[in-house]
Amino acid sequence: MRVIFAGTPEFARVALERLLAAGFTVPLVLTQPDRPAGRGMKLQASPVKQCALQHGIAVAQPLSLRLDGKYPEDAAAAKASIEAAQADVMVVAAYGLILPQWVLNTPRLGCLNIHASLLPRWRGAAPIHRAIEAGDAETGVTIMQMDAGLDTGDMLLLEKTAISPADTTATLHDRLAQLGGRLIVEALEMAACGGLKPTPQPAEGVTYAHKIDKAESTIDWNQPAEVIARRVRAFDPFPGAATTLGADAIKVWSCKIDSCSRTLDAACGQILSIDADGICVACGAGSLLRLTVLQRAGGKRLPAADFLRGFPLAPGMVLGAAP
Repeated sequence: MRVIFAGTPEFARVALERLLAAGFTVPLVLTQPDRPAGRGMKLQASPVKQCALQHGIAVAQPLSLRLDGKYPEDAAAAKASIEAAQADVMVVAAYGLILPQWVLNTPRLGCLNIHASLLPRWRGAAPIHRAIEAGDAETGVTIMQMDAGLDTGDMLLLEKTAISPADTTATLHDRLAQLGGRLIVEALEMAACGGLKPTPQPAEGVTYAHKIDKAESTIDWNQPAEVIARRVRAFDPFPGAATTLGADAIKVWSCKIDSCSRTLDAACGQILSIDADGICVACGAGSLLRLTVLQRAGGKRLPAADFLRGFPLAPGMVLGAAP
């Protein structure tokens, strides 16, 4: 089976590697254009492009696939490459471009998407982050037949995985990437013998995983500790949960709900106690949070005890207060 692969980040690279290891022919890879990255802001190829080049696969990086859009020459060149590949199917994983109808119609078996949620819950750009943020007990991967809607196509395969209380977006991402790679291989093997059975998504339970905005990183200490703790895990590794002490910025990378004593007049964000286990902070609804891994601007992630050696904090200080 000939497979065009469209994807960009690490999540997609894992799937591409699994397809190649399973023996599928991949004549063409579509991925986002190289972007500036790192301290020097040098152009950097996406993980998918790096993988494709290592395997000698042709790469196309159009700015758009809309023939009537802002970059028609890019789209026309991509159309020629896609048609020349004579693929049976296109596999899409976190590609980053909307596929117009002509793309969906070109491969014989259409386009299959690897989506990191249990559809129809968490359609959209950030399903892993939003599942953790919402406190979901489980998530998974759905292999979907793509249509013109936003993650609205028929479901082909689905597998669940539990979200543990310790999962961050980073750890859950890696687990779902492996699961997605395995499921897409199974889906294509089933498709080769006509064994896939499309199932329409239910109308109930639709939610949207909106793209993560850096503005969301600021911790609101008026929220309950449980909500803040979930957001800390959901925003690891990006954008990180952030707070301030005066003019100094601090990121919180790990924390746990605490039971240390709280005075009735403590303000939300006030440091109540500090010990070898971390920094106990008052939160909304009378709850408490112990910060265990922190980072100052320009520094490294450090356990609380090490962080405090270079950034002294004391009970009574209030995090997040205006300087």
